[in-house]
Amino acid sequence: MTLRLLATHCNRPGAPRLALALALGALALGARPAVADVETLELPPDGVALKASPLPGYAKAQAHCVMCHSAEYMLYQPPTAARPYWEAMVKRMKQVFNAPFDEADMPDLVDYLVKTYGNEQPR
Repeated sequence: MTLRLLATHCNRPGAPRLALALALGALALGARPAVADVETLELPPDGVALKASPLPGYAKAQAHCVMCHSAEYMLYQPPTAARPYWEAMVKRMKQVFNAPFDEADMPDLVDYLVKTYGNEQPR
């Protein structure tokens, strides 16, 4: 664990100052900072794409939802799920998982999801 991680993950008072003091001391003694190896991770291609739609939420879902999880995730949701379910799911993604979309986009995302995967989809 590097000193930076020690300071970040230790909750004891003074831990960040201690880590900084240790790092400065090591540099004063001529120690060179460690350089982490960069590792590339290639994920398999997503076997499922979002269902295309003219709704504004489709483009927003393409831009924001599938950057964190597969489009297949939507297929695991109940097709009978009503609008409040999808509102709760989108709100959860934003508030709990810090999904990178503006709150102003939430109604468009919910509208797309409920009309494409939920109980408002055409029969």
